[in-house]
Amino acid sequence: MTEDILSKEKPSAVLVAINIDHNLDFDEDVAEAVSLAESYGYKILQVITANRARPDPHYFVGSGKLDEIKTICDSLKPKVLLINHNIMPVQERNLDRILTDIRIVDRTQLILDIFAARVTTNEGILQIELAQQSYLATRLVRRWTHLERQRGGYGMTGGPGEKQIELDKRAIADKIVKLRRRLDAIVKQRDTQRKSRLKNGMNSVSIVGYTNAGKSTLFNALTKANVYAEDRLFATLQTTSRHLFLAENNEIVISDTVGFIRDLPAKLVAAFRATLEETVHANLLLQVVDMSHSTRERHITDVNNVLKDIDADGIPQLIVYNKIDLVDEIEPHIEYNDLGQPIAVFLSAQNNLGLNLLRQAIIEKLTDINATNTQKQQDLVYEPWKIR
Repeated sequence: MTEDILSKEKPSAVLVAINIDHNLDFDEDVAEAVSLAESYGYKILQVITANRARPDPHYFVGSGKLDEIKTICDSLKPKVLLINHNIMPVQERNLDRILTDIRIVDRTQLILDIFAARVTTNEGILQIELAQQSYLATRLVRRWTHLERQRGGYGMTGGPGEKQIELDKRAIADKIVKLRRRLDAIVKQRDTQRKSRLKNGMNSVSIVGYTNAGKSTLFNALTKANVYAEDRLFATLQTTSRHLFLAENNEIVISDTVGFIRDLPAKLVAAFRATLEETVHANLLLQVVDMSHSTRERHITDVNNVLKDIDADGIPQLIVYNKIDLVDEIEPHIEYNDLGQPIAVFLSAQNNLGLNLLRQAIIEKLTDINATNTQKQQDLVYEPWKIR
């Protein structure tokens, strides 16, 4: 079982969250930022908020707010300043010059740190390292202006040589190439396994959803697996697949995947493409939604945006509203559209409520999908006598 990161000694942090352009979900975003920070192991000393129409190009926050942040940091002496936004390299560098002896961590870096601390598989380690190196490559901008140009050539009259930043960029680029080659080998291996399943005519179903919506709990309840599941963000970071018998002579492969989140770093999505391949090639997606969460509709939108980024937005979905035990007056049931097709299932994976209804809905949904695909194939049959 994965242990709490840095559980022995939690580093202190001050969190900065700026409400850009009157975000109506700002309070929820702040609460999520606190959960992310605590999930990694930070001890939040204070949360600093502000409203801005747009980020300041130099410091992200305004000069007045920066003075306030510096005063608070001088008093509380945190190890880290967390910023619940993705900031530009120049903004990070400028903040670093003002707030000395404090590590500046933006939203992307925090998520990368969480993944790096929790990943356990060889594949996951490669993916996180690729994402970190890709992110680091963007952070080298003018980081080495204090260093003199390295001497090159031979003897005392050698040429000007290369700057340290150029050497670092080349080293990072070489490492990225090596990591991508190793991940490509994993993709080919998975592709071979997937083709083997397709030959057997077995349907593939992937569980997706916002982080901490209960995906792994649902996966365990359906398959009796022992995938790590906990009530915290990003508890599961790798794909696990199992065979699932829905009914007699009806078997599928179901996969549990990494959770999504608002503004999931693009470099992380790119690095985890090998893991998300099961999602891209699935016949059906089960999007798990926390029914008890106040911003569940926005979570659905955020997940769909990530699915679009990985070219999986065209795959049929079945919405699974989980945690109905935390909501009053909702019983397990299937919701159908006007055509009599299942579109949503309401259940509680933790309490094993409505799982049989989910199996029924999956069977009905796959039946409709397979019938539609068969019809499309028949429509594409070559009929030369119809060609003029």
